[in-house]
Amino acid sequence: MDFDKLTQTLPFIYSPDQIIINLIAAAFIGVAISSVYKITHRGLSYSQSFMLTIVFVTIIVAMVIMVIGNNLARAFALVGALSIIRFRTVVKDTKDTAYIFLALAAGLAAGTSNYFLAFIGSAFILMVAYVLHLVNYGSIYKTEFLLRFRSSPIAGEMTSRLIQEYARTSNLLNVEAASDGSSNMMTFDIVMKPDRDPEKLSSELSNLEGISEVVIVASKNDVDY
Repeated sequence: MDFDKLTQTLPFIYSPDQIIINLIAAAFIGVAISSVYKITHRGLSYSQSFMLTIVFVTIIVAMVIMVIGNNLARAFALVGALSIIRFRTVVKDTKDTAYIFLALAAGLAAGTSNYFLAFIGSAFILMVAYVLHLVNYGSIYKTEFLLRFRSSPIAGEMTSRLIQEYARTSNLLNVEAASDGSSNMMTFDIVMKPDRDPEKLSSELSNLEGISEVVIVASKNDVDY
């Protein structure tokens, strides 16, 4: 039986050209989604395997939807077969779930040859994701820096004076006493003055008598409260 007769016998069979175009479109969109994910990712949960997963999911879903076609029985059979698979990987960032859903939607659109919806829909969502990343949407920052150091009682007044000199605002977040009671580990929430350098503050604090273990963390991009 030649291919033309086969397409007449079995409904909703994709032509070889259409299958190739659908898979290429899904791969292209998957790479675009993973690239935007990489650009907009924050935190320590980045994984190269997740990047590859996004691309694979987009292509595989496109392939699956072409297998199903408009055959209801085939769809139920495929659901039953896929139910055997157990996914135990924990999603560390809830935003990752959104990218997986986008990959699924793009794969469905590409697999059904809805190229306009696949490309325009994905481009629009990725553009929104990138803009939200640029404006840092949804994040609440109470500080620019976290200042942490160990201080003995003799350094209290000099330390307060130096912090006031460099910081526009400062709030004491935590005090942790040493086991022998000779010093305290202090953590401050500070906003630096525009003309002041945090490295210089760290250097001057380290030079004070009774001050040690000075650490300044730039929390503007790394720490949310």
